[in-house]
Amino acid sequence: MQYALEHFAIFVSAISGVLAARGKQVDLFGVIVLGVVTAFGGGTMRDLLLGDTPVVWMRDPYFLLNAVSGAIAAFLVTRLFVSLQRELLIADAFALALYTILGTRKALDYGMASAIAITIGVITGVSGGILRDILSGEIPLVFRPQIYLYATAALVGATVYIGLAWLSLGQQKNMLISTGVVLILRLIAIRWKVGLPVFQPGEADAETK
Repeated sequence: MQYALEHFAIFVSAISGVLAARGKQVDLFGVIVLGVVTAFGGGTMRDLLLGDTPVVWMRDPYFLLNAVSGAIAAFLVTRLFVSLQRELLIADAFALALYTILGTRKALDYGMASAIAITIGVITGVSGGILRDILSGEIPLVFRPQIYLYATAALVGATVYIGLAWLSLGQQKNMLISTGVVLILRLIAIRWKVGLPVFQPGEADAETK
């Protein structure tokens, strides 16, 4: 099941990378690069932090083929549509959910403490999107003020995974439930614009500007 989820995460991440290139006047090669970087950014960061080298996509050529195929398919399809901002957020939500839980699980498999596993899970979830946005000349989603529960959703989902692991619920059920938690929180936040309070400068700070 984990192998299938890894492939799905890569495919969806590649699509989100292509959607981010929309309107950037990027050619097909640039789109493929952006899709591949988005697809492997989180997994590469995870494996480097855990010392699992060569990183996973270098050990399995089918991962690379998956990412390239997803990027090309998304490139061809997106040329038919005008605006895909909502689709980008949805694709990114799937990638965030899948990579967060895969990263958390792998960290536990490597004997990491719960807090470290949660941290690695969140890093795995957000890294691909950060690289995608930097390469496409955008402020990364995780740093935008109206992002609507991005890293927070990943943090909650990773914590749920740890909690269910303690309950010995079973790997497959645990992964499905915790992945669903991240995805549902993110989609609800996008739909109803739910977010954390934004730090605002006080009156004294504003007067000094």
